[in-house]
Amino acid sequence: MPRFDRSHTDDLAAFIEASPTPYHACAEAGRRLEAAGFTRLDEKDAWPAADGGYYTVRDGSIIAWRKDGAFDAFRIFGAHTDTPTFKVKPKPDTGFAGWKQVAVEVYGGVPHQTWLDRDLSVAGRLILRDGTEVLVHVDRPLLRVPRLAIHLDRGVNEGRALDPQSQLTPIWGLGQPREGEFLEFIAGEAGVDPDDVLGHDLFAAALDKPAYLGKDEELFAAWRLDNLTSLHAGVAALIAAGDTGERLPVLAAFNYEEIGSQTYSAAEGPFLETVLRRILGSGDVERYAQTIARSGMMSSDTGNSIHPNYTEKHDPTHRPIAGGGPMIKVSANQRYASGAEEEALFRRSAEHAGIPWQYYVNRNSIPGGTTIGPISGTQLGILTVDVGLPILSMHSARELCGAEDPGRLADLALGLFEHP
Repeated sequence: MPRFDRSHTDDLAAFIEASPTPYHACAEAGRRLEAAGFTRLDEKDAWPAADGGYYTVRDGSIIAWRKDGAFDAFRIFGAHTDTPTFKVKPKPDTGFAGWKQVAVEVYGGVPHQTWLDRDLSVAGRLILRDGTEVLVHVDRPLLRVPRLAIHLDRGVNEGRALDPQSQLTPIWGLGQPREGEFLEFIAGEAGVDPDDVLGHDLFAAALDKPAYLGKDEELFAAWRLDNLTSLHAGVAALIAAGDTGERLPVLAAFNYEEIGSQTYSAAEGPFLETVLRRILGSGDVERYAQTIARSGMMSSDTGNSIHPNYTEKHDPTHRPIAGGGPMIKVSANQRYASGAEEEALFRRSAEHAGIPWQYYVNRNSIPGGTTIGPISGTQLGILTVDVGLPILSMHSARELCGAEDPGRLADLALGLFEHP
């Protein structure tokens, strides 16, 4: 039997199932925030100056905060809402040799082999003629990228690369493709007239349900651990936050992190700065500069756990493991935003939370990835530390973490909001 309280991870599983795309993730986060008394604000409206919990959504990104009296600093917990997958092209109907297929484009750093021979659904949003956004999730097997049989590909186990244009196109039926058929089907599933659909952002979505793994159920497997673990932790912490003194707690989760963050709603855009300035409610440059100077941000994303079959890929003196608690990510070249001041912010938060934690450093000969930390820190000029959960199979259609770690990450976020 598991040796810990599973309630947080069980809730994460439900959050993941409700959030196959960034747009669904924002909707689910918003639903939970509203149930806790938060109010959604439209960017086009005037915002209230009154105390309370609020959130706003822009293009798959969400920012939420709670104001309770006077404040002189922000404490920001950052995350991202997107994940590597396949995005449906504008004209999706294609096919060959008697098969109906759906034209897709690779979104982000997808390890191709993990998506083969897997039953896939389709989820995303439709934009209607009147500007309305309608979410859709065909939550059943719809697509499949079939692997070539080993009899026809004797070199399959020798690491042969797949051509993303010609060899990763999913099938969804038999017969001749008809232009407009796929979008007509999706519109029908969403309950809207296909002639009213003027735009769409649709993605392939893994169908496997989240599950505990192992004899003692000490591991947790799911799609989109990267990075719904962080968004879910931030929502839980913001709802649970008690007395934060003169520090205003903020959750900022951005779309498009996996493809570089260069959009109007992403971390490199002005979304977060605009919201922070509106929360202050003043055009006073001096007050904003002083508030940012007192503030701190924790950028939370997943990182690589030590892999038992590839230990040579990891730094020999920094070997974080799934189940060992959140990591502080350190990079001398600032691929992660972490230095001495940032480490102190992390350690104070972890000590307040009373959780175990670990260091992550890339092996010198293997450059690692990056995340929103250096981007947001640079955009805002704010002290920022990069943290996250250690996982295996990052970017796969099925990732793996320690089952107790998601709850510890939420405790860390709460520690950031509440510590002196």
